[in-house]
Amino acid sequence: MNILKKLISTRAGNATLVSLFAFLVYLKTLAPSVTFIDSGELAAVACTLGIAHPTGYPLFTLLGWFFSKLPIASEEIVRLNIMAAAFCAAGVFVFYHLVHFILSGVFATAKSKKEDNSLAIRVASAGAALLLAFSETYWSQATAIEVYSLHVFFLAAVSFAFFKAAYGDEWGNEKGGVTKSSNGWWYIFAFTLGLSFTNHMTTILLAPAFLFLYFATQGFDSSAWKRIGMMAIPFLIGLSVYLYLPLRASQGAVMNWGNPISLERFLWHLSGKQYRVWIFSSTEAAGRQLKYFINELPYEFAYVGLALAILGILFLSRRNWKIGVTVLLLFFGCVFYSINYDIHDIDSYFLLAYFCIALLAGSGLLALYNWFSEKMSQKSQNPTLFTSSSKLFALSSSLLALSLIPCVFHFDRTDETKNYLVEDYTMNMFGSLQPNALVLSYQWDYWVSASFYYQSVKGVRLDVAVVDKELLRRSWYFVQLEKRYPWLIQYSRQEVDAFLKELYKFEHELPYDAAVIQSRFVEMIRSFIAKNISTRPVYVTTEIEQEFTQGYQRVPEGLALRLYDDTLRHASRNISFNYRPFERNGRLEDALKNMYANASNMKGINYIQFGKVDSAAMAFREALSFNSNSADAMNLLRQVER
Repeated sequence: MNILKKLISTRAGNATLVSLFAFLVYLKTLAPSVTFIDSGELAAVACTLGIAHPTGYPLFTLLGWFFSKLPIASEEIVRLNIMAAAFCAAGVFVFYHLVHFILSGVFATAKSKKEDNSLAIRVASAGAALLLAFSETYWSQATAIEVYSLHVFFLAAVSFAFFKAAYGDEWGNEKGGVTKSSNGWWYIFAFTLGLSFTNHMTTILLAPAFLFLYFATQGFDSSAWKRIGMMAIPFLIGLSVYLYLPLRASQGAVMNWGNPISLERFLWHLSGKQYRVWIFSSTEAAGRQLKYFINELPYEFAYVGLALAILGILFLSRRNWKIGVTVLLLFFGCVFYSINYDIHDIDSYFLLAYFCIALLAGSGLLALYNWFSEKMSQKSQNPTLFTSSSKLFALSSSLLALSLIPCVFHFDRTDETKNYLVEDYTMNMFGSLQPNALVLSYQWDYWVSASFYYQSVKGVRLDVAVVDKELLRRSWYFVQLEKRYPWLIQYSRQEVDAFLKELYKFEHELPYDAAVIQSRFVEMIRSFIAKNISTRPVYVTTEIEQEFTQGYQRVPEGLALRLYDDTLRHASRNISFNYRPFERNGRLEDALKNMYANASNMKGINYIQFGKVDSAAMAFREALSFNSNSADAMNLLRQVER
């Protein structure tokens, strides 16, 4: 009981309670397996000390390897999902201290510097931390392995170190005076900033706001510039974690995305060269992403957080315009960059903006606390009665309850405890393939990424060669393929070399002919098929274009299409799926369910060709069990039931 009282009555105790509560909720909603997009690849990289997709994420990989060895769960993927929950909870802990430091500095009075320990500021800080913890995108990073869980921790840690460095224990006046700062905290900030860059390069989005506040508080003289020079040393020490990439690549890592073994390839990987095509690609894309952000923003914080943030920016800016401008620069800088990145899974790129909303919401909560306390004191015949613990508790509880609305609002949307969609789809895909199969696919988000984890870490279906069709457009991928499947490259050496010769021009920004590159690309993939189909079963998944399989029969087998180079009629194998439903709608979830439905539809069509009408009807009903709105399944079923 004494420990609990101490936790409730102190700033560190409050931060611990809030982050512990968030961590327990994260564990309650934790994904039990691999999830969509990069989850499987990142898990495989962490478990095998490999190299992930650009920008490599070396710090995340090293920490992931450590977590994957902890005896805290029965399987590596669960340990790594717990790691995500731990990083996000740690981010909540540091974010509490950040909000508390800013509010206590901005709203402390000259008469009472002890006000920074007041109940009002602790309640506002706890409320802001809870709003961030249970905002939908932040919470979603805590339920499954992703690099953004560590990123949000660093957003809080770097920001806290920066504000501590800029203001120290003495907040400057707002009449142009220079703030007395802390050199020790500047070096901590620089080192933490370097580490943050080794996890995610969007750390750069902090720069405009922090540069503004740095010069606004430290002056624009030689001493300020000299300090920046001194900070370069701890920054580079933190950034040196990136040396992991060339060192590990030289050791022949199993997962070796980009093969950053040379300076050129290292810089390509570090800068995310292959993704530049989607950045600032068009005003149309930016408009679409901006519309999405605006539409989702109120929902992100269950409406209440946004309302508090609007109140908070007015309250904060009146007391310290420099802090207000800094937060707005962080917010708009993040939004401007993110809306100009034309990708589907853009939500996580708005995390810094949501971070700012939560911080401003803390200021809004403080404004409400002060307003209510003043009104209630005025109405009391004896104002000192309002200071009683019962009334303070009632006010504090009400505001904290307001901050917990997103927890209830988003629970169903973020609960991943029954989400086995990717695991089941991956296992069903493997179950669709005959021994020693070669399969061409670019269903990265649904099973190709997950296959890296199940094959490299769990040893599942090592006989199957999984080739990502779109990764074949990257020269580094051939190094990995030749290591894993040497026969594939050896049989098609002539076609591979012809394609790589043209690809070299594209990658090195030399004059190239796009039509020639595409022609060599098609010839190479067709060579993979032609030179292996006589010795092993060859498959493609449904999205592979017809130009790559022209002249071959595409016969449905489970979730894949087996290729045949003869003129015989081949019946579809009846493959049953182990499928655990997950009742949630979404772009990825809906697409995966449609892929099941389409596979059943194709199986039914094949049955019709062999006169198996009853079996076809069963297949179409199966399709409707996956997607009850499948128009194709309904039409086909009506046709066979006439």
